[in-house]
Amino acid sequence: MRKKIFGLTLSTLLFALCGSVDAQQSGKIFRIGFLDDSTASNIAVRLDTFRQELSKLGWIEGKNIAIEYRFAEGKLERLPELTSDLVRLRVDLIVAQGTPGALAAKNATTTIPIVMTNAGDPVGAGLVASLARPEGNLTGLSSLASELITKRLEILKDAIPRLSRVGILRTLGSGTVLQLKELRAAATTLKLKLEEIDAQRDAKGLDNAFQTARQKQVGAIMTTTGNRFFAERKRIVELAIKYKLPAIYPQDEFVEAGGLMSYGADYDDFYRRAAVYVDKILKGAKPADLPVQQATKFEFVINWKAAKQIGLTLSPDLLARADKVIK
Repeated sequence: MRKKIFGLTLSTLLFALCGSVDAQQSGKIFRIGFLDDSTASNIAVRLDTFRQELSKLGWIEGKNIAIEYRFAEGKLERLPELTSDLVRLRVDLIVAQGTPGALAAKNATTTIPIVMTNAGDPVGAGLVASLARPEGNLTGLSSLASELITKRLEILKDAIPRLSRVGILRTLGSGTVLQLKELRAAATTLKLKLEEIDAQRDAKGLDNAFQTARQKQVGAIMTTTGNRFFAERKRIVELAIKYKLPAIYPQDEFVEAGGLMSYGADYDDFYRRAAVYVDKILKGAKPADLPVQQATKFEFVINWKAAKQIGLTLSPDLLARADKVIK
């Protein structure tokens, strides 16, 4: 009888201990580091999408997750410092925006899981061994930036058949280098002269860039993909109209701001899918076992009103190819 009582008592104690551990686990608040090279206001729309998707998956900020936000304010040299800060905080996972952020995170830790939201060419940038088998502690999404920038150049050529010289606004960064490599080859194939124009990060950077474009007598303009240009999209659109330069952009937000055309991936979709990666990793999955996914949703948008403003006539065939025409 005493043995039975002892056995029952021991079982009760073990059950209570297990219940305590389970309760502790279920009550844990996971800490997520969010690293971005731009500003909080610039990325606000994307962050809302990210948080909404996390919420649908059961992760509520302040309830079972806490997000540590770090923004480089357009200063890429700050990314290593900001990432090191997240590592010191011992976050459970880092979400890194773009190629520069993902590289900074990868260089800072080999143990904390990293989810990249939209790196242009993860393999070319040395972020992962391959898309199917990323290896290491990093996985996420590829925006196909290098491939899509060449497609935008082709669309410009279709829109302006006599086009011979194109200006490309660029900034420093590993992602930009890869995009320019592909763009130069495409320009040669299309028999176009590519004028590479640096857009400095000072107050007059964009104004000077467009003045340079005029001096070089470009017939149209593009930008590389990056948060800096996205943040200044309204000013870029205004200058393109002022100089009557046809332009094509990587995101439809440029067109919504009054720009002529855009062709690119759905960036909101990247942040929704990044939330799915976060969900899987917080539930125990390893980044090395989660293949990198590429962009799957693309959209070609034309602003017919903007075309009229700069005196450009677009062919019916080109208008018919657009997913959306703003009049």
